[in-house]
Parts: sequence; C-alpha cells; structure tokens
Amino acid sequence: MATVLSVSGSPSAASRTARLLRHLDARLREQGHEVIPLDVRTLPAEALLGADFAHPDIVRAGSLFERADGVVIGTPVYKAAYSGLLKSLLDLLPQHALSGKTVLPLATGGTHAHVLAIDYALRPVLTSMGADHIVQGWFTLDRQITVEADDTLTLAPEAERAVTRVLDRFSAVLDAPRFAAAG
Repeated sequence: MATVLSVSGSPSAASRTARLLRHLDARLREQGHEVIPLDVRTLPAEALLGADFAHPDIVRAGSLFERADGVVIGTPVYKAAYSGLLKSLLDLLPQHALSGKTVLPLATGGTHAHVLAIDYALRPVLTSMGADHIVQGWFTLDRQITVEADDTLTLAPEAERAVTRVLDRFSAVLDAPRFAAAG
C-alpha cells in the first residue's frame, strides 16, 4: 500500500478542484492506498507569503511530502497557469521535495484555452523538484463537474472516463515493484 498526498492548490473553500480531489481520494483508498489530503488554503497566509520556512505548519506540510510515495496535485487554472497559492507552497518546499515520488497533476478551469497549463506551467516545476515519474495529467472543465444538493460530486461521463484512466495509471505506477540498484 502506497501513501498518497493529495494536494489542493485552490484558494476557494467551495472549489471544484478540491472536490474533484476528494472524490479521487476515495477511489485511491478503495484501491488500497493511504491518502492524506492537504488543502493549501488552510495553511497560514503569513507563512506562505512571508516565506516562513520554519513555521510549524509549513514544516508539517513538508513532512507530508517526505512521507508520501505519490503526490496528486490539483489546481484551478488562472490566467493560463496554476494557482499562486500552490506556487507559494511549492516555493517553500526543499528543492528536491518530489525526489522518489510519482506525481499526478490535475487541473480544472473554465475553458479549453487553459488545457496546456499542466504541461507548460506545472510540469516543469514538478520536474525541477525531482519528481521521479510524472504521469500524464488531466484538465477537467468546470462545467464537467457538478456538485449535487447532497454535496456529492458528479462528473460528466467523458470526464469520468478520462479521470479514471489517469488515476488508474497513477495507481499502477505506485503499485509497481521498485527494484533497488545492485551495489
């Protein structure tokens, strides 16, 4: 069983991005993974914006990254890039915080014009942070995510299939045996 850190970079409490992540967290748990949710918006703004590397909440967030085998990073797309809130956290993590990790990037947004934000904005940062394997991510349109009256999330069928496919690929990489280098 792998430990997965599920990071929402949305600043909104009613975020479709966060709701999508928590929906996928349940699926990862069903697949046998331990999932730890992290909503970056719950971290102190003063610590994030003031680059307070020693703040206990920032240190705790860093330890969650250390503990994880895999990281799911979800972000809304604003102005063709991932959220500034997510950027603030990533800037406070050690340079190689994703070393040894498998990462699944996910994004949500209002238009297909932002679909490349994962590959051109987020992926280079994840790579620079040492991610061992960044699986193919997915961009989901806001209109494909519906929150029902009972607070359950429903995805449009095409989005459901696509997100299931990338999540299963991520899970398969986490479940694959890792071989130690012969020495």
